[in-house]
Amino acid sequence: MVKTVAIFAFLISLSLAQEISQNENATEVLELETPLSQKIKTFVSEEDFIKNRDFIKLIFSPESDYYRQDRVDVVKVAATLKENGLLNLFFDKPQELKLSFKTSGAPLFFVKIMGDTLRNIGYYRYVTTESNLDSSEFTWTISLKSEYATDPLILQEELNKSGCSIIDIKRNSKSDWEYSIDMSEGYVNVKTLVDKEEVELKRSLYAHWLNVSNIQNIKIKSSFRDHWYPEITYYDKQLHLLKVIKKDKKTRTLFLLMPKNAKYIKISDMYTLKNVRDKLVLVPTGSR
Repeated sequence: MVKTVAIFAFLISLSLAQEISQNENATEVLELETPLSQKIKTFVSEEDFIKNRDFIKLIFSPESDYYRQDRVDVVKVAATLKENGLLNLFFDKPQELKLSFKTSGAPLFFVKIMGDTLRNIGYYRYVTTESNLDSSEFTWTISLKSEYATDPLILQEELNKSGCSIIDIKRNSKSDWEYSIDMSEGYVNVKTLVDKEEVELKRSLYAHWLNVSNIQNIKIKSSFRDHWYPEITYYDKQLHLLKVIKKDKKTRTLFLLMPKNAKYIKISDMYTLKNVRDKLVLVPTGSR
C-alpha cells in the first residue's frame, strides 16, 4: 500500500514538473513573439532561430533600439544579423536575384530614383520582369545574375542620397527580396544649377540630368570635336513630362528658356551620346 502511494505521488510530481516546464517554454515562446522577433524570423530559418534563440535575444537587447516609433527598423535588424553571422547574403554560385520595390509614389519618379540607386551600387545589367500599378501601390520587379543578395544597409545608404528610406523588407528566399520604399521626401540626386556657375558635362553613355529649379536660362556649348544633335527634356518635381526639344542638325550653341514648372532637365542626343566626343559646357543665367 505504501509503495502504491509513493508511486502515485511520484507520477503526480512528474506530471506537475512537465506542466511547469511546458508553461515555461510557452511563456518563453510567447515573450519572443514580438514584431521584432517576427521580423527576425523572415531573415533566418526557423531552425537557426531556435538554435540561436539565446544569442538572438542578447544581440537584440534592448529591443527598443530596433524600433522607429511603432515600426521595426528592418535595415538595422538585417545589419545586426549580418554582423553577427546570422544572415548570409552570398550564394553558393551565381544565380538569378529577384528584387521587387514597392512604393505609393509616382511610378516614373520612383523608377528614376531606384534606377540611379541601383547603378550607384553596381547593378547595371538587370531586366525589368514586372511592373504593376494599382490604386494604392506601384511595384517594380527586376532580375539580374548575381553572386550575392543586395545588402539592405548599402541600399539604404544610397537611397538616403535621394531622400528615400526602406520601411519594410520581405525575404521570400535567399534570392527573392521585396522592399517597401518611402519616397514622400524623395528627389532626384543630381547637381543643381546656379546662376552664372559654369558646368562641364563630360563624355558619358548616359543622359545628363540636372536640377534647374533655381535658374531661368541655359546656354549650352559643344566643342569642335562634337557632332551633337540635341535632345532636351523638361520635367516637373514629380518627373511629369513638360516639354521636349529636338534639333536634327549638328549644334554648336543652344539657348534654352526654362518652362515655369521645370525642376529637372535631361540633356541627351537624338541618336547616340557617342556623338559628344568631348564635353558640353553649360552657362546658367538668371535666378528664380
